[in-house]
Amino acid sequence: MGEKLPIRMLHDRVLVRTEGGEGERRSTGGILIPATAELSKRCVWAEAAAVGQSVRSVEPGDRVLYDPEDKLEVEVRGATYVLLRERDLHAVAAERLKESDGSTGLYL
Repeated sequence: MGEKLPIRMLHDRVLVRTEGGEGERRSTGGILIPATAELSKRCVWAEAAAVGQSVRSVEPGDRVLYDPEDKLEVEVRGATYVLLRERDLHAVAAERLKESDGSTGLYL
């Protein structure tokens, strides 16, 4: 991300930037799936942009997994972010975990 946001998150809040995923997709077989197609309920990945002082498991820049049904959107400097509580996150894929042997890079 690199850019410092003009806000400070409070308590256990996490501000994330989604990685897209909205719109048309292609299946592994190459079939085009339109944006209006109903899919099973699935979690999405996003990048943590800012975290509150009570957040223990996430740092800015970490990739986090969350349920897109439980989200509040906010616009900051023209970019759309999602505001979540730390407990609403399902997993974190952090670069800092790659150094450990035998680790999957995910923790709950």
